[in-house]
Amino acid sequence: MLEIGSLVEGKYKILNEVGHGGMSVVYLAMNEKANKQWAVKEVRKDGVKDFEVVKQGLVAEIDILKRLNHPSLPSIVDVLDGEESFIIVMDYIQGNSLQKALQEYGAQPQNVVIEWAKQLCDVLVYLHSREPSIIYRDMKPANIMLKPDGKVTLIDFGTAREFKERNLADTHCLGTVGYAAPEQFGGRGQTDGRTDIYGLGATLYHLVTGMNPCEPPYEIRPIRQINPALSGGLEKIILKCTQNNPDDRYQSAAELMYALEHYEEIDDLYKKKQKKKLTKFVASTAATAVFGITAIWANSAAEAAKKQNYELMVQQATSWEDYEDAIAIDPSRTEAYIGFEGHEKYNNKGLIGFILSDGALDSTESSRLRELYADADVAMESMRIGNPEGYKKVCNEIGRAHLFYYTVQVKEDKYATTAEWFRRVNDKKNYPLAAACCDIADCYDNIERYTKSNEMNKLEIIYEDLFNKLLYMSSDTNSGDSDVSMRIWQEVVDILGDHKNIKKFVSKKENEMRSLLQNIDEKCEAIGNSNPFQEENVTKLRKDIKEMLDKRIDAAKNNMPTDTSQ
Repeated sequence: MLEIGSLVEGKYKILNEVGHGGMSVVYLAMNEKANKQWAVKEVRKDGVKDFEVVKQGLVAEIDILKRLNHPSLPSIVDVLDGEESFIIVMDYIQGNSLQKALQEYGAQPQNVVIEWAKQLCDVLVYLHSREPSIIYRDMKPANIMLKPDGKVTLIDFGTAREFKERNLADTHCLGTVGYAAPEQFGGRGQTDGRTDIYGLGATLYHLVTGMNPCEPPYEIRPIRQINPALSGGLEKIILKCTQNNPDDRYQSAAELMYALEHYEEIDDLYKKKQKKKLTKFVASTAATAVFGITAIWANSAAEAAKKQNYELMVQQATSWEDYEDAIAIDPSRTEAYIGFEGHEKYNNKGLIGFILSDGALDSTESSRLRELYADADVAMESMRIGNPEGYKKVCNEIGRAHLFYYTVQVKEDKYATTAEWFRRVNDKKNYPLAAACCDIADCYDNIERYTKSNEMNKLEIIYEDLFNKLLYMSSDTNSGDSDVSMRIWQEVVDILGDHKNIKKFVSKKENEMRSLLQNIDEKCEAIGNSNPFQEENVTKLRKDIKEMLDKRIDAAKNNMPTDTSQ
């Protein structure tokens, strides 16, 4: 075991033990130079039977976590394979597991549990949207850390796997009995995203009832049989999550998220209240329609009024709140976000146009868009289900707004946020720019990861991949839109000028680099000649390109490596 006060690899000082399991011990460590705390997980080779098998599982967990980047997931920063032990250095998650909360306080408040569940759904949406999908397979309170700020983090990816489309069944039967779906124990096909939905449903059952599904009577009962004060809507959600047949569960984490956002509306009591309201509405409509208008006609009139109100509100909107009010009337429509076809009809370009009216998108506005996405009462989930093509279009426009107008200073952060929206488009064929930006965001993630771990051979590959992505991106002129083309080319030039490490491989592609810059310069010149409104942008970009090319020429004359960032 590691000694308290000892120094691992000359930089991680062991402060104290924070947890242990059958195979490993977890310590809190401090990198004194960086003044940052880390968690150090040690697996002793002499204390584990079949260590090589265990090591394979650890390596698989590490490989998965290294590719992930989500605020509710830990990051791996170092892996040390020594003679006596295998050590993993990762983010230190301050707080306690939900298992400990159950042990100390019993069943948790329903409204709090639902908030945790929505955060976990967001994590599952992220995992399941990877290519290939990551199936977690071990959702349970012990693997969910509650931080002091009330946010949760999902830990322990030892049983996670990548979904393989052609597999008929999983290779191994893994998971925790009670929380694990039936298909995790063989003979029922391979696990997929719906497996994690079962695990989350079983976890919610434990959290709101205090009844552990791993203990006798080993069942998940309707939660109101245990506590009649709980919501009937939540009861139906949990029962649907934990159906034996995956086809009978929610089919995606996004679908489950939507249900959780609307759990009160699923409640029987809520439905009775709504039915009473509807009865009163129909009665009043009937009283008004003295000339015998039928219920069908009344409904048609109501729909027409709804459409008219929506369009009028979008037309007259002058604030965030105005657009949000319009969205609330009909969340499935796109116009409140991106305006109507032929904006001259209303002289209004929607919420995104309103945000960009000053030529910028700041971090506050970006956060507010994210909140709007998360608020299912007015948000894009209804659009995703009822108008999927419109949903793609809106997410793409918000992604482009971040790509071209986001004022955040750190380019890596800009691309991470841009990719967050572009990944929701998930349509490489019809939205190639969105796909390219997601690829660039992945490159940035890998650059940060391999820079931290000082894996220069991998960095060279990633920078080359980034360069190839920029080549592709620069060739996309977006259907002849000169403004978009100029912004894309400016992005490409800015990225090439941002990275000192790009010099480590560009020397091998010197001709391609010059050709790329010259090609963009020629396209800029053509736009400048045909579009006087772009004169200022064209002049600036061509100046940037000339400076970069001059530096490359000077460096070549002096036989020196080129640093485009100077």
